[in-house]
Amino acid sequence: MKNWQGRIDELEGAAGRRWHQVVTPFTPGHPAGAVVLVGFSCDAGVIRNSGRAGAAEGPEVLRRALHNMPVHECDVIADAGDVVCAGDELEAAQERFAAHISTVLDAGCFPIGLGGGHEIAWGSFLGLARHVERNAEPPRIGIINFDAHFDLRIAQHANSGTPFRQIAEECGGRGWPFHYCCLGVSRYSNTRALFERAKQLQVKWRLDEELGVDQLPAVRQTLGEFIARVDAVYLTLCLDALPAAVAPGVSAPAARGIGLDVIEPLVDAVLAGGKVRLADIAELNPRFDIDGRTAAVAARLVARIANGICRPA
Repeated sequence: MKNWQGRIDELEGAAGRRWHQVVTPFTPGHPAGAVVLVGFSCDAGVIRNSGRAGAAEGPEVLRRALHNMPVHECDVIADAGDVVCAGDELEAAQERFAAHISTVLDAGCFPIGLGGGHEIAWGSFLGLARHVERNAEPPRIGIINFDAHFDLRIAQHANSGTPFRQIAEECGGRGWPFHYCCLGVSRYSNTRALFERAKQLQVKWRLDEELGVDQLPAVRQTLGEFIARVDAVYLTLCLDALPAAVAPGVSAPAARGIGLDVIEPLVDAVLAGGKVRLADIAELNPRFDIDGRTAAVAARLVARIANGICRPA
């Protein structure tokens, strides 16, 4: 809780509250309906993927960027602390993170993961899978990923580029359908093998050059059709989907990217579908941030998701 302190506007009353004034520590008996932050302090996946280390510092810096966020629709927020990956013990850290996510979901709360590299996605999905596997029917989980990369890579060891291939294999082993939609894919950051694998797995995607403001109506329709075919949605945002000038503090800055004027209305559309069960933000790397730009963008997206979840229907 050390990061939850900041400005207090005493004369404004309850309407002047900021996040640091409402965040409480999460416990398994926490009231249902709360938004719960769960940090994943990990560099191992990025390092294994030959990326720039520093994402392990992301959760703490992101909390500092959130502490003065004004309270709007969401005023029940808890912090479940961080899962810390020691050295190269990635798989063990992902297992612990999955346990945290399933505990939050079992309490009837909404988890938002704070990364950390995009290897957070494997832990996030496992946590959701363990929460819904008790259902009589095979669950239909839809993954919506804003990302410059498919992250479907085949590698000798799991890393930040493999989580959605791992999820596809997990779904296949369980006899579950694999529903994956990736928005913002860069043709120049993914090999032909990755595009072919995406086709084989029937992934829905749009290139970064196909995601302008004028294309929003068509993308909203695509998302609506995707969400209609699933029971639950896992929303994940990789900050390297944004232009490098907006989000320089990532492992692999984007040469083009997609702007907030596209990402934010699409995130709103996903949330409006009413099926999002958890979300996470990946690839915040404070070591390479400039003027806290990337952390500010990440905090804005976290707050937007939290407000969208808490906003009355």
